[in-house]
Amino acid sequence: MSRVPFRRRDVIRTLWMSGAAAAARPAWSDALSALAHEHARQPAPPPAADWTPSVLDAHQNETVIALTEAIIPETDTPGARAALVNRFVDQVLAEADSRERDEFLRGLKGLDERCRERAGAPFASCTAAQQTAALADISAEGPGSPADRDRAEFFQAVKAMTIAGYYSSEIGLRQELGDDGTLAFAEFPGCEHPEHGAPPKKPTT
Repeated sequence: MSRVPFRRRDVIRTLWMSGAAAAARPAWSDALSALAHEHARQPAPPPAADWTPSVLDAHQNETVIALTEAIIPETDTPGARAALVNRFVDQVLAEADSRERDEFLRGLKGLDERCRERAGAPFASCTAAQQTAALADISAEGPGSPADRDRAEFFQAVKAMTIAGYYSSEIGLRQELGDDGTLAFAEFPGCEHPEHGAPPKKPTT
């Protein structure tokens, strides 16, 4: 298999923001992104068969599984669900400050409320198309009402955590990138789904 670092059918763009973009993010989401980045550079523990979340309750964990899978879905290689990115997210939340953790959990609740209003079901119970539509709406939000900004900020945080968790997992490193154990990043690839708010790709020459 040929090795093309940072290539995936839908996930190829750098997620880690420039200094100016990072400064524009709110402190809580920036802090979670930085903590996720730090965790991604540490050796991942082997998956535990009896794992239970430290922070997330059962419903929140299912929501994170569905949400991270929507960001990095299974294609010709496994997605975030198979890579156990939900465990990575829970670990980051367990070590985050209480404010950052509470903001993230509030974002999960807000996502469910939005999906119930528009689709009649919480995010994890929505169809793939409904989930994609919900994330497209959130990622497109910016200046507006405080609720709109909160949802957009939450999406930036969860996207950063998802990418960091996926590309530091064995699946992300070995199956996706073909790592032989020597690969290390200064940056992480990001989500390039247009419906998730990624900028259009520049034409190649």
